[in-house]
Amino acid sequence: MGVLITTAAIVLSVAVGIAAEKRWPRGAGNAARRAMSLILYVLLPPVIFFNLAAAHVDLDHGVGLVLAWLAVAIVALGVWWVSSRVLRLAPSQTGAVLVCVLTVNSGYLGYPLTVALLGRDHLSDAVLYDVLVTGPSLLLGAFGVGAAFGTRAGDTPRQRMRAFFTRNPPLYAAILGLLAPAALAPAALVDVSQALVIAILPIGFFAVGATLAEGAEQGELPLPPPLNRPVALSLVGRLVMVPALLMLLAAPLIDLPSAYRLMAAMPSGLNGMIVSHAYGLDNRIVAEAIAWSTAIVVLAAVGSLLV
Repeated sequence: MGVLITTAAIVLSVAVGIAAEKRWPRGAGNAARRAMSLILYVLLPPVIFFNLAAAHVDLDHGVGLVLAWLAVAIVALGVWWVSSRVLRLAPSQTGAVLVCVLTVNSGYLGYPLTVALLGRDHLSDAVLYDVLVTGPSLLLGAFGVGAAFGTRAGDTPRQRMRAFFTRNPPLYAAILGLLAPAALAPAALVDVSQALVIAILPIGFFAVGATLAEGAEQGELPLPPPLNRPVALSLVGRLVMVPALLMLLAAPLIDLPSAYRLMAAMPSGLNGMIVSHAYGLDNRIVAEAIAWSTAIVVLAAVGSLLV
């Protein structure tokens, strides 16, 4: 049921974003950008802080987490090489592709899929992966890519470094969450922060729909969005290479938890839109990659439930 509700919410939010942009072209685009700022500066920091402060890390899974970091880093490096050296994309496009690989929808999509496909007993493993792999990939990797490749991050290395630290409030929330005692994260506040995650989903996918429609030519929106080379590369990196490399690295060492395999194959996350808007990456590549990867994963999950 959680998978179907999440699917319905995604489809409805994207449709509302598309309809709004077609009816109010300028207003919808501005609303999408304000929505991304709302998530970045208001909704995301408390979610990260309270969930990290309340997290209990099981060291038995430490090797799997380290291998997951290694897999993401290796794939990101390979995607950067193909984007910049083979496809010769502009820096803002290269950064967009990298962000699509580094940001993962392991929260509000990964959690219900874990429960639906693997069972509630595996949810704690999914939470560990989300907090300790997806979190650093976003806060250090994706925000770092935005600062390095974005058109609004500055011209000099010093300006881009400043942009990384000044436009990354979730990073400070994560640091505080790791340092804070569990007493500062009572169950009630953790529940409230998790409710904010539910609010992020429709807001974020509204922005995806509006961005897709905003980039359409001559007022006509192609559905599905075009599967060009940058988007295809991001899909291969995010949905194929990361989970495959993780399983390859883990095979001779550990029995990789099922939840890790599932979470590694989750689609590009909405946080990619936040990074893209904050630093000036190619918003359309990010929106199209999120739409394609989400559709692929959701359809695969629904199909597995029906089999």
